[in-house]
Amino acid sequence: MNVNSVNNVAAYTATTNTKTYTKSSNDTSTTTDNSGVVYEKGTNTSSKTIYAKEDVVARLKADADSRTAQLKSLVEKMMSQQGVKIGEADDMWKFLASGDYTVTPEVKAQAQADIADDGYWGVEQTSDRIIEFAKALVGDDPDKAESMRAAFEKGFKAATKAWGKDLPDISQKTYDAVMKKFDDWAGVNKDDDTKSNETTSTETK
Repeated sequence: MNVNSVNNVAAYTATTNTKTYTKSSNDTSTTTDNSGVVYEKGTNTSSKTIYAKEDVVARLKADADSRTAQLKSLVEKMMSQQGVKIGEADDMWKFLASGDYTVTPEVKAQAQADIADDGYWGVEQTSDRIIEFAKALVGDDPDKAESMRAAFEKGFKAATKAWGKDLPDISQKTYDAVMKKFDDWAGVNKDDDTKSNETTSTETK
């Protein structure tokens, strides 16, 4: 099983449900699409490629499902070798949380690679995927960042419950990284930065 891919999920290029509008210099009309889309401006200033929001969300979800399935397969193989039977997903996470198992050198090496700073399940890539998924769901609207933050917090609590105790340190670090990126998206830190710059400017004078 190949789980060495560390591609950033934010780098998706939509290939379906794509519409392209080209506006000539003599055309003063405006085209409006109310279906909820993500806009990506190309190098040609006379045209825009419009990606359907649903396509972006589907691609993000498909990638997450694929990598989660790979992780689950790895865990189930490890448990079956040790004679452990797990029927429910919650039971699997509680089993891992218990630490009552042995890990082969190969599994340990793969796990270390996956949770490394540049790994697929590392803090940076995981927090990036969560934010990109949230943005895709609401069309990158900063006004809806707080509703997405609330959904993330709810999901984090559910994951903690499934784990059966406090999540590992890497999960806590990922939580902190996600919250900071929600702040950046919502513009929470902009006022503080402005005030800090104004104070510095005044002190310099």
